[in-house]
Amino acid sequence: MRYTAGPAGRRRPPRISNVAPGAAPRERFPYATHLDILHGPLEVVDVQLLVDACTDCWYYQTLCQVNDSVLRLGVVQREYYWHEHEALDEFFYVVEGHLLVDVGGRTVDLAERPDFLVPKGMMHRTRAPQRTVILMIEESAIVPTGDEG
Repeated sequence: MRYTAGPAGRRRPPRISNVAPGAAPRERFPYATHLDILHGPLEVVDVQLLVDACTDCWYYQTLCQVNDSVLRLGVVQREYYWHEHEALDEFFYVVEGHLLVDVGGRTVDLAERPDFLVPKGMMHRTRAPQRTVILMIEESAIVPTGDEG
């Protein structure tokens, strides 16, 4: 991702599109999903800069890779669709806002700072009644849109 100069010399990412290029028909939703790894080793990750620049209602960006896992940023509002990851767990940490996770016939209500692990093979969806910032730790092979099938 290329950055442009922002106020007071801070770097600012360009505007993010709402649909991933080349997305399959079921992926053509108002979610911006970026699986490219934005930062490498020894680079400073400025999460707040990305959050401040985000104008999408549902935005995912892979920040960095740690061994076989990745750290992803989500800036979300509204609901995601039901999906599952047959062989991979998915971990959510709420930085700010309010996240609801529908899973296993119940809704887990997460305010700021708690975390939650959705185990592999469980159908789930996330919902954010207000703009919410989350971090996700996932195996790098996981696709946030769920398993194809």
